[in-house]
Amino acid sequence: MSNFHRDIQFRRFCAYGFLKNLRFFDIFFLLFLYENDQSYMAIGSLYAIREGIIYIMEVPSGLLADNFGRKNALLAGLIAYIASFLVFYFSREFWGYAIGMTLYGLGDAFRSGTNKGMIMDYLRRNGWIQYKVAYYGLTRSWSQRGSALSALIAGILVYFQGSYNFVFLIALLPYSINLINIYSYPNYLNFSPKKNTQSQVTTSSIFTVFINSLKQPNTLKIINSAAMHTSFMKSLKDYIQPIMLQVAFLLPLMGQPNIQNKNALVIGILYTILFLLTSQASKYAHFLLTLKHGNLSLITLCLGLSCGVVAGVFHQFQLPIASLVFFISIYLIENLRKPILTGELADAVPGDVLTSILSVQSLYQSVLAIGIALFMGFLADRYDIGSAFATSSATLLLITITLNSLSSKGLSKNSKVN
Repeated sequence: MSNFHRDIQFRRFCAYGFLKNLRFFDIFFLLFLYENDQSYMAIGSLYAIREGIIYIMEVPSGLLADNFGRKNALLAGLIAYIASFLVFYFSREFWGYAIGMTLYGLGDAFRSGTNKGMIMDYLRRNGWIQYKVAYYGLTRSWSQRGSALSALIAGILVYFQGSYNFVFLIALLPYSINLINIYSYPNYLNFSPKKNTQSQVTTSSIFTVFINSLKQPNTLKIINSAAMHTSFMKSLKDYIQPIMLQVAFLLPLMGQPNIQNKNALVIGILYTILFLLTSQASKYAHFLLTLKHGNLSLITLCLGLSCGVVAGVFHQFQLPIASLVFFISIYLIENLRKPILTGELADAVPGDVLTSILSVQSLYQSVLAIGIALFMGFLADRYDIGSAFATSSATLLLITITLNSLSSKGLSKNSKVN
């Protein structure tokens, strides 16, 4: 399958993703906010605040990472995350949660793209760049394993503790360990190889290469395809929690006392199964490349959005198990797509600005996610989750098909002229 060595740095990359995803509160976050008297519109607004901060800071953070150190950017992001966990633990109202989301958004902005850029540089340094999809897929699979373990532990903790708040404090431990892990990265990964060998590289020269890369149609196409599905899932992924709650109520176990605690345990188990599946999807994503299909990214994008429509329709018909199956399909598709599209982008742009380009992709995701989160929250409050999910997914699917049709017609017209 691969000819790269699973050396100590490979293990550090895997450990980073594994520890980063030990966010024990993640599987209950929407339920936590809803239990604390936040409407779906308020929850959508909080998600929009997070994405707005990412939008503001994404490109500057990427440029800072490329020019002043990627390790330093990762460490700053982890510290912002830790601060946000503390704010969420102590807050009880909207504005407190807004501060927590602001800090969380800062963490996302400094983190996104940075570790991917370091991985790609490490592969180039060792002559393994041809294995980038398999390598990144394996490291990402450990992130999903972290999510699986996080879900199981969180479910057990809430089952015995009876409170969602406690899991924010527990998340401090793996994030503190991850600070040590990132600090142990070799110093040569702090900058791209070009930066390491040419001390006179300036912010303006990096910015020039960065702008020129964005002018390439293929680069923009990859960014658009990756951002659309990721922003779709990022905005709507927590709405799986009420669906899981409905599934939990169907189980005989739910007829016993302490229903809320047992609901938490069932949700934890369901999430554990989900993330074990997504771990396998990331691990074997490179096998999709053997299909040699030119429209693979478009097909998987439309497939993911279609699953969203079907999940919403099944929810409307009071079929939570069927709805959950299609919701899980969205997760699987995202984890199949991500290693492949990250590899394509690494091929399309110079290594010394890859972190910045990935930041632009994340910025675009944030713009889309703000709109989707607010739209979804409005519809969920006005109608219900099923209608909101189906409508949001169908709207994005229609936009995707329309834009692709217009793009194809434009290319066809240009070829005829030539």
